[in-house]
Amino acid sequence: MTIHFPFDNTYARLGEAFHRPTMPTPVDAPMLLKLNRSLCEELGLDADALDTPEGAEILSGNRIPTGADPIAAAYAGHQFGHFVPQLGDGRAILVGEVLDRNGRRRDIQLKGSGPTAFSRSGDGRAALGPVLREYLVSEAMAALGIPTTRALAAVATGEPVFRETPLPGSILARVASSHVRVGTFQFFAARGDAAAIGRLADHVIERHYPEAASVSDRYRALLEGVSMRQAALVARWMQVGFVHGVMNTDNMSIAGETIDYGPCAFLDSYDPRTVFSSIDRQGRYAYGNQPAIASWNLARFAECLLPLLDPKEEKAIEIAQDVLAGFAGAFEAAYVDGFRAKLGPRTAQDDDAGLISDLLEVMAREKADFTATFRRLGQAAESSQADGSLQALFDDPTAYDRWAVRWRERLAAEPLDPGQRRTAMDAVNPAIIPRNHRVEEALAAALTGDMAPFERLNEALAKPFDDTPELAEYASLPPEPETPYRTFCGT
Repeated sequence: MTIHFPFDNTYARLGEAFHRPTMPTPVDAPMLLKLNRSLCEELGLDADALDTPEGAEILSGNRIPTGADPIAAAYAGHQFGHFVPQLGDGRAILVGEVLDRNGRRRDIQLKGSGPTAFSRSGDGRAALGPVLREYLVSEAMAALGIPTTRALAAVATGEPVFRETPLPGSILARVASSHVRVGTFQFFAARGDAAAIGRLADHVIERHYPEAASVSDRYRALLEGVSMRQAALVARWMQVGFVHGVMNTDNMSIAGETIDYGPCAFLDSYDPRTVFSSIDRQGRYAYGNQPAIASWNLARFAECLLPLLDPKEEKAIEIAQDVLAGFAGAFEAAYVDGFRAKLGPRTAQDDDAGLISDLLEVMAREKADFTATFRRLGQAAESSQADGSLQALFDDPTAYDRWAVRWRERLAAEPLDPGQRRTAMDAVNPAIIPRNHRVEEALAAALTGDMAPFERLNEALAKPFDDTPELAEYASLPPEPETPYRTFCGT
């Protein structure tokens, strides 16, 4: 059987300065653990053909399909604020690009497929736990409607990887609109290669921002487009309580998608200082810092584009600063609009931002669960008899009562059928997220060879807004943790 991929590899054609040709390192005994059949359909791939031993050979990198052009991409990046001039794909290989059924160009990448020229003495492999974490969380984000890379498949390699202890090896087949990052531009800026920056910028415009191609200031339009997408993306993250964990510039996608699910997690009790990454000891990437970090990363992107913005450096800086100044307003608008919908009002009023921030302040002080609070607000908007379930989330129930007086006054300002309002709120306030304890349970079971908890959790995460009895356990509150939850990048 021949498995066909409709490849058309534009990034590989940019030239050797952008990547290194790299073949995946074969593994001993590839076995398909999970295939994303709905994503196969979206990509125009034959799921039945891929769900075979031959498919496992392809999705592990043991066999390279016709038309593929495997490469490891070059990039640099600021990691926790410190610039590293060469990073690159150290354990990932871009197999090629396909045009999906809607005509969208999508990368297919194998993560954990062996060493590359950028591995920096690493083994180029991935352990099973981090691969399954990325599968679960990236697919949960997609179901929540947040732009993200996707998980096409998880494959067991039949080989151990050695970290603190030996762990089962795995490979993630990942799909993205592209893998171009802020750090990709930084790679060439650090080398003073303005020609390469121009080629990369033109590639990104053609691929992701075609509207910029028709204006006179195309590179200003590119900077504006990237800035606006990042503002909207981070606002969407925060509206579901997501903490990225490692918002380094090499982890910021130019396409405006969430990428690299290493030390990431979702809030349980709301606290803007929450950090999940084990290596983020100073809280640089805490939940509440994410907008500022996105703005900082965009400034680094703008620095790379200066030679394209104007021949005169002073004028180029002026253009960049003018564009970057718009980020704060765009983020605030997206943030307030999203949280307003979570609270129930449909029209904008001047004090909506205050109503939102006051609720979050009370939630932080009273240790209220983020997801459950907003989900139960829909019930309370339909009937005040549901207030009891909300009060139970707050250490001091009267704190909710005091805020709810203002909230109900705000809802009364725009009469709407209570059932319709609840339906609208339930459509933006998920009942089910990748609760940290559920993810850990699924990963722990998978390490013993039991994929059933992973499968059940993955099925539940595909229906984040459903309120059905069979999914109730995944919407329940987590147990009180004994210690703060920490995640690891898995490298």
